[in-house]
Amino acid sequence: MTLPPSRAVQALGQSIWYDNIQRGLLRSGALARMIAEQGLAGLTSNPSIFEQAITGSHDYDEALTAARRAQPRATAQDLFYDLAIDDIRVAADLFAPLYRETGGRDGLVSLEVSPDLAYDAEATIAEAEALFRRVGRPNLLIKVPATQPGIQAVETLIDRGINVNVTLLFSIARYEAVVDAYMLGLEARLRRGQPLDGIRSIASFFVSRVDALIDRQLQSLIAQALPERTARAEALLGQIANANAKLAYQRFQTLFHSPRFAPLAEAGAHTQRLLWASTSTKNPAYNDLHYVEPLIGADTINTLPPATFTAFNDHGQVAATLDADIDTALWQLAELEALGIDLGTATRQLERDGVEAFAKSYHTLLQAIDHKVGYQAQGAS
Repeated sequence: MTLPPSRAVQALGQSIWYDNIQRGLLRSGALARMIAEQGLAGLTSNPSIFEQAITGSHDYDEALTAARRAQPRATAQDLFYDLAIDDIRVAADLFAPLYRETGGRDGLVSLEVSPDLAYDAEATIAEAEALFRRVGRPNLLIKVPATQPGIQAVETLIDRGINVNVTLLFSIARYEAVVDAYMLGLEARLRRGQPLDGIRSIASFFVSRVDALIDRQLQSLIAQALPERTARAEALLGQIANANAKLAYQRFQTLFHSPRFAPLAEAGAHTQRLLWASTSTKNPAYNDLHYVEPLIGADTINTLPPATFTAFNDHGQVAATLDADIDTALWQLAELEALGIDLGTATRQLERDGVEAFAKSYHTLLQAIDHKVGYQAQGAS
C-alpha cells in the first residue's frame, strides 16, 4: 500500500502539521482521521486562523451565547480565549497519543499570545505563562513573535520550562538570535540543575511571504527594461524564499551540532526544529507545492493550510531536497544583493507587516465576537 506523502516524508525526518483549527474539524472526527490515516503530526494556529474559524462559521455561536450568559461582564478577549482554549485542549488531546509515542517530538499544538504584545517582553511572558497554565496540556506550544522583545521573552520562557513556538521569522540573522535565546534559556536551567528533556521549541521560518515582497521589487527592475538587469531579475523570480530557507537550514545544522549545544544535548535538551510556515503558493504562476517539495529534510516541519495539505497528498513528490542546490541558493542571494535589493530590509518589513496583519485579524475577531454576542442577546430578548 502506497503511503500518502504526508506520512511518507516522515522517513526523511520531516513532519507535516496542519495550519488550521476549527471546532467542526475537531468534533466531526476529521482531525482524528487525518492523524490516523495521513500521518498528520501537529497543528498550528494564529489570530488569522481563529478569525476565519469564528467569523466564517456558526460553529461557535452557541458557545458564545452560553459564555455571555455565564459571564455577562466578560470582554470579547475573555470570550475569545475561552473558545480558543477549548479548541486547543481538544486538539492537544487528539494528538496526545502521538506526543507520547514520539517522546514529544510531534503531537504538539500551538496557541499564540496576543499580537498586541509583540513589542512588550514582560507582558508577553505573563500572558504566555497564563495561557500555558490555563490550557494545562504538556503538548502545548505558546507562539511568540520573533520581534526583539519577543526574543527576550523566549529566553525567559524556556528558562521557566514553557514550550515555545517562535513565529514570524523571516531572516537568517533573526533566526540565529532565536536559537541563541533558546540556548540561553536552556543553559540557565542547566546551571540550576533543572531538567531539559521535557522542553520543546520550534522556530517558524516564513517562506512564501518573502517571494511575495521580493518579486514585486524584481518586477520593478524588470519594468525598467534595462537589458543588463532584466534577465538577471527574471531568473530570481520565485526563487529567493526557498533559497533563504535552505540557508537557514544550513545554519540550523551548524548551530545544533556545535560545541555550545553538545553539553545541553548530553543533559537531555532537544534541537529546536525548524518549521516552514506560510507555505501556500500565493502566486498562481507557481506550482501549488512550490514551498513544500523543495524544503523536505531531516529535523524539520512543514505546516500546511488545508488546500496545500490536500494538494500534497494528491500529487506531492517526496524526496530529500533541503540540502540540495546550496551553491545555487548562495548565488541567488548574492545576485539579489548585486541587483540592489536588500533582503535584510525586506525581512524587517515583513516582520512589521506580519505583526500588523495578525493584530488586524485579532481586532477584527474581537469586534466580530462583540457583534455576535450583542446580536444574539438582542435576538434572545
